Amino acid sequence: MILEEIRDYCLAKPGVTESLPFNDTALVFKVAGQMFALLDLSEENHGLSLKCDPELAIELREKCS
Repeated sequence: MILEEIRDYCLAKPGVTESLPFNDTALVFKVAGQMFALLDLSEENHGLSLKCDPELAIELREKCS
């Protein structure tokens, strides 16, 4: 299952914690109290949101459009 692979990958990083601070389907990964990833566990909408440098995010969006 891809969700478990993503979870395992994130948890393998040093100092990572996980929690469900928003609801039962939004799994949040943090390092030193700072969120870096949010994994949507809901049946309808699996998704992954990652923290990214703003300039890099713009560059990546341009490549995808």
